[in-house]
Amino acid sequence: MTTLKKLNLGPLNIASSLFATVVRSGIGISSHAAVVKPELSLKLYDIEGCPYCRLVREALTELDLDAEIYPCPKGGERYRSEVIELGGKAQFPYLVDTNTGIAMYESLDIVTYLFATYGQKSLPLKWQFGAFHKVGSMLASVARPGLGLKKVASHPPEKLLELYSFESSPYARPVREYLCELEIPYVLRSCGRTELGEWLLPPVRELFNIVPESKLKNRKELQEKAGRMAIPYLIDPNQGVALFESAKIIEYLQATYG
Repeated sequence: MTTLKKLNLGPLNIASSLFATVVRSGIGISSHAAVVKPELSLKLYDIEGCPYCRLVREALTELDLDAEIYPCPKGGERYRSEVIELGGKAQFPYLVDTNTGIAMYESLDIVTYLFATYGQKSLPLKWQFGAFHKVGSMLASVARPGLGLKKVASHPPEKLLELYSFESSPYARPVREYLCELEIPYVLRSCGRTELGEWLLPPVRELFNIVPESKLKNRKELQEKAGRMAIPYLIDPNQGVALFESAKIIEYLQATYG
């Protein structure tokens, strides 16, 4: 089990997560829903702290695509063997799309594929500077040294958890890091921003009774389910539990699966 010190979500932890967001210059925050949505779930074999995996998750947010995330931290034993069996090597990210029969490595190839297949368009200009994005993502990883990279002891849930998140959320990032370390698979529910009011912090929206009318399915569902819109939001169907707030979610994961 990891130590409570490592799981502390104090000001320095959140500040470093916020810095990682700033380094990526707002990428992985806003969404423009994909023209086509996959009928069957995309599967992403992923390491949260990996700079190359981050690029794929940013594209998922920007295209408003959900995916099943199968964490493959260093020393992991649950899903790394699947990647080797499917693709021949333990390299990440690795995307499996059963809708098209495509399975592929290489982050920028995956990003290009997602925009072409589900965005129905060529790669946006900002994504065409691949080397720049790789360097920026590496710098974001430097801000979170050692987090979301290595396996810690855990036992897996029977059913996939669900996490409402967007990639650059500084509050959702620590939750995803811990899920990766625990090797707990989950359905990533993309919740990028589309409306001006969504850029306001939840306490500000609640204070002034601002309820942005998002165009995105996941944001609408979360508002209906929980009565408010805040990220991250975890649903555990195994225990009938649903939680907001990073610290509460991490405490729950440690107590239940750590």
